[in-house]
Amino acid sequence: MRLRPLSRIAAVFATATVLLLGSGVAAAADTVHYVALGDSAAAGPLVGGQDGNLLCLRSRSQNYPAVVAGLLGARLTDVTCSAAKVPDLSARQYGIIAPQLDALRTTTDLVTLTVGGNDSELVSLALGCINLLREPFGASCADRQQQQGNPARARIDAFASALGSTLDEIHRRAPRAKLVVTGYPTYIRPGGCFPAQPIWARDGDYLQSLVAGLNTAIQRKAREHGATYVDLAAVSVGHDTCAPAAQRYVEGLVPVSPAAPLHPNARGMAAFGRAVADAAR
Repeated sequence: MRLRPLSRIAAVFATATVLLLGSGVAAAADTVHYVALGDSAAAGPLVGGQDGNLLCLRSRSQNYPAVVAGLLGARLTDVTCSAAKVPDLSARQYGIIAPQLDALRTTTDLVTLTVGGNDSELVSLALGCINLLREPFGASCADRQQQQGNPARARIDAFASALGSTLDEIHRRAPRAKLVVTGYPTYIRPGGCFPAQPIWARDGDYLQSLVAGLNTAIQRKAREHGATYVDLAAVSVGHDTCAPAAQRYVEGLVPVSPAAPLHPNARGMAAFGRAVADAAR
C-alpha cells in the first residue's frame, strides 16, 4: 500500500524522532558518573571558584576533580572537604557534613580519593618546623620528632591500616567503579631553599621523607585493595614550594597565588587533574 505524501512525511519524522531519542539515551548511558572523595589536597581551599560550603573550602571549578570531570566529560559529585580524615569518609565531619561515602552509588563509574595528610598531621608538623633564623638559632623539628620516638611515622602506619578498610568499603558501595587513589605532591626539594621557605635544610628533607613514607603506604594499600595509584610527587618534581612563583604547583608558607599555604594552586590542580584523568582512562 502506498503512503500518501502527508503520511510519508509523518513516517519520516517519526523515524527521526526515534533515532534522536535513541541517541540521547545512549549518550546518557555513556556518561561517566564520577564521585570525588578526600581532603583539602583535592578540595582546593582558596583556589578560584570556591563553592558556598565555607566549612569545606572547596573549589567547584578549579580543583583536580573539576579538571578530571572536564577532561572526561563526566558528571561530577564532589564531596571533598578540607581537613577530612579517614573517619570523616564514613561519619559526619564537624558533626554536620554528611559522610563522604554516602555519595557513592552502585551506578558510580569512577571514584577518586586523596586522604592521609590530616590523619598523619603533616601540615601541622610542617608549621612547627618554621625557623626564621639560621642554625643554630632555633630548634629542629626533625630532632624533636626523633626525641619523641617519631610519632608522625606511627600515625602514618595507623592511617595505612584504616585506609585498606576504607578502600574495601568503597568497592562494596560502588562495585563497578574504577577507584583511583592519589598520593601527595613534592612540597620541598632536597636541601630546601632557606630563607625563601623558612625551614632548615635537614627539617625540609625530614618533612619530605614523611610525605614519601605516606605516599608509599598509600601506594601499597591501593595495590593490595584493587585501586589505581597516581604518583603526584613525580608530577610535581621541579614545581615545589622552592620553584619560581610562575612554576609552582604547590604554594609555600606564604602563598603567592590563590591557595592555602602548603596546598596545590590552580596550576598544580590542572596538572594533577590531567594525571588522574589519564589514569582513569
